[in-house]
Amino acid sequence: MTRNKAQSPKSVTVRLAGKADAEAVYALVVELARARNMTDKVVSTVADIARDGFGSDPAFTALIAEVDGAAVGLCLFFGSYSTWRGRRGIYVQDLVVADSARSLGVGQRLLAETAAIAQARGGCYLRLSVDDDNTRAQAFYRRTGLSHSQAEQIYVSGDDDFIELASSAKGTDA
Repeated sequence: MTRNKAQSPKSVTVRLAGKADAEAVYALVVELARARNMTDKVVSTVADIARDGFGSDPAFTALIAEVDGAAVGLCLFFGSYSTWRGRRGIYVQDLVVADSARSLGVGQRLLAETAAIAQARGGCYLRLSVDDDNTRAQAFYRRTGLSHSQAEQIYVSGDDDFIELASSAKGTDA
C-alpha cells in the first residue's frame, strides 16, 4: 500500500535577468498578451529584448522568478523621476506570473524585490499602469498596497502619430 506524500511547497527564486534570459523574458511577455487576448499587439522579438535590455545602454531591467529552474514570473521595469518629489522611482512596464505559479506569491515577491531595488537606488516610489478592464490585476495591486491614482490619466503617442510628432520638431540648440 502506497501513501500519498504531501507535496512540499515549491521554492520561488528571484534574480536579475541577463542577456541569456531574453527568450524567457519574451515568452513571458507573450504569455501576458495571450492572457489579455492581445497577442496581435506584440510586434517585438527576442532580438529586440536582447538588444534593448542587455546592451550597452539598457532600456530596462528585468527580474525573473523561477520555480525548479523554470521561468514563471517577470517584472520588467525602468527608472523614473518625480520632479514634484525630487526623487527617483521605478516604473513597472510588465508584471507577469504564469498560471502555474499563481498561488505561490510570485507577483508580490517580484514587486517587493523591485521596490527594494528602487529604494537601493535612492527611489521612493513605484508606478505602473493596468488596463481598465483587467480587474484581476487591479485587485492584486490593491491587495499588495498600491493605490489607484484618480488624478492621473495616461496618454500615448505611437505609430503614425508619434512619427508625425517627431517630424514636427525644429531641432534643439546645441
